[in-house]
Amino acid sequence: MPYAMHIPRAGGPDVFERVTVTRPEPGPGQLLMRVAAVGVNFIETYQRAGIYAVDYPFVPGVEAAGIIEEIGDGVTDFVAGGRITTTEGTGSYAEYMLVDADKALPVPDGISDEVAAALPAQGITAHYLVNSSYNVQPGDTVLTYAGAGGVGLLLTQMLKHRGATVITTTSTSEKAELARKAGADHVLTYPEVPERVRELTGGRGVDVVYDGVGKDTFDGSLASLRIRGTLVLFGGASGQVPPLDLQRLNTHGSLTVTRPKIDDFLLDAEERRWRARELFDLVVRGSVKVDIGARFQLGQAGEAHAALESRATTGKVILVP
Repeated sequence: MPYAMHIPRAGGPDVFERVTVTRPEPGPGQLLMRVAAVGVNFIETYQRAGIYAVDYPFVPGVEAAGIIEEIGDGVTDFVAGGRITTTEGTGSYAEYMLVDADKALPVPDGISDEVAAALPAQGITAHYLVNSSYNVQPGDTVLTYAGAGGVGLLLTQMLKHRGATVITTTSTSEKAELARKAGADHVLTYPEVPERVRELTGGRGVDVVYDGVGKDTFDGSLASLRIRGTLVLFGGASGQVPPLDLQRLNTHGSLTVTRPKIDDFLLDAEERRWRARELFDLVVRGSVKVDIGARFQLGQAGEAHAALESRATTGKVILVP
């Protein structure tokens, strides 16, 4: 019998239970996927701990890759045996999961199951940041944070592919080396922002800041921008930014601030597959390398969460059934 990793109540990483489940049946418009690899995302640690409200008990996870085993009524653009991935599933910490066909992304040859599971959430985030929240142009100078994290490593590579100069931050020398290997031109410590950013840009400031940290970095991000620069606040790892006095945007030089979320950049199947095609193409051509920082067996979901919460991991954490 197949199994899933079940969270019966809010708690620490040791709260996970391995539960035998019935293999699900696909309904109209759905695919049954046999999971080959699962992408672990930090939001799932918040759900497990009770920081984000969920209905217990539940099986966490939205991101996975695998093989189509069965096809529901009305699905015409997929076949059994095909490989797919998704970042919009439900209950991916399992051996089998159902995926809505319009949220399934075909996986091309040349992309492994592990990479296909590791890429969608962070890769699509990096894709919409570079292409849509602010359309990066050759010659732009960009500030990012957490340059050795999963999104940070992908973002740096995609920015360099677009011809940008990349300034990023890390917390250790080991992480700084990873960021440089990804192509970062300048790697700073967090306290050096914004003074060093101004020095590196001759006092001008950067064209855009991609800030996924939030409360602790927001003021430095504003102070790092050029006149008419753009701050893209796409996360709050340090906490949420307090209410903003819009007059500050005037004072700092007619700045723009935007607060995107991934759902608004995956509005339909066409947009999802366009972003995925471009991502997979970059990987196949070697322009972007996906860093899988840690692998755990599916039954070790608690250990995976503990590693993620320790902030000791780099790149992407995945589970393998």
